[in-house]
Amino acid sequence: MAQAPSKVEDGATMSAAPSKSISPKDLISTLPTSSDDWCSGPLVLYKNYWLRSTVLERILLAQATMKPRDDDIILATQPKSGTTWLKALAFAITNRSRYGFGDHPLLTHHPHQLVLSIEFHGPGGDHTDLNALASPRLLSTHIPMSLLPPGMSPSSGRRVVYLCRDPKDTFVSRWQWHFDNKIFHGSTMELDKAYDLFCRGLSPYGPFWEHYLEYWKASLVTPDKVLFLKYEEIKEDSVRVVQKLAAFLRVPFSQEEESSGVPEEVARLCSFETVTSLQVNQVSVVNDHGDHRFPANSAFFRKGQVGDWANHMSREMGENMDQITKDRLKGSGLAF
Repeated sequence: MAQAPSKVEDGATMSAAPSKSISPKDLISTLPTSSDDWCSGPLVLYKNYWLRSTVLERILLAQATMKPRDDDIILATQPKSGTTWLKALAFAITNRSRYGFGDHPLLTHHPHQLVLSIEFHGPGGDHTDLNALASPRLLSTHIPMSLLPPGMSPSSGRRVVYLCRDPKDTFVSRWQWHFDNKIFHGSTMELDKAYDLFCRGLSPYGPFWEHYLEYWKASLVTPDKVLFLKYEEIKEDSVRVVQKLAAFLRVPFSQEEESSGVPEEVARLCSFETVTSLQVNQVSVVNDHGDHRFPANSAFFRKGQVGDWANHMSREMGENMDQITKDRLKGSGLAF
């Protein structure tokens, strides 16, 4: 049974800072590498976070090229924590004056096509020029707050929305047969091994608790700049979260909109049931673009249920992960 480690991993403080005289690939070649592979291969340790080498290269390129704007909106999550749902909600809320609900882009486009990712688009991804996007930019990321491109952290008018989820459900959703295996075909990993690595912090963008805490602490210091949400909140009352998001993003619903049920319409449009029923989101073909592998649209949806971990993990495993989470978040005020 996995136990919470006393620190991220030996060598955690050895991760080098990027240098103007060294290329991302050369820097990555000097970093500590995990002896245990996640579903998709080994991870490298950079500034206390475990990352795939290809992802870290994209992050470093984004750090070097992204130009922040005061009106940027950043949607941040750990993988499989409700990213697609948050993208749909934020896009629908901020663009509601442009589109009607009957011919909305979300009916014909996957949310990931409408809200681009800092690390998976741009110079290290599909080469989209994120700096050429019209303002205000609505962008997403899995990048820890401390590794965001310079100037992209909350300041001035910039807003960050962070969505997290009970780690047990996040883990089950990430487990290879539900997500990673749909991207990296042919990889196999038993549940027990994946569980052990996840609890030790050895998963992409891990440790999950450090990722949570960076954004959580920022939300306490600057609540007007960082909105911290839980997946379970949206499941419990999606309309209330829609209203909360709109107010935070400075596009609150008018009294007329409230009276005519616009918040409810946004929640319905972005609901798991609506989004997963659309033909565009049922595509099951993985797209390859050179060295970059983009998952099929259908890979981003599983069950969307709270507590589904109990159908895959034993009670003992659940209690153990709960204890690790509690120990790691102790004193922060954040709890699950």
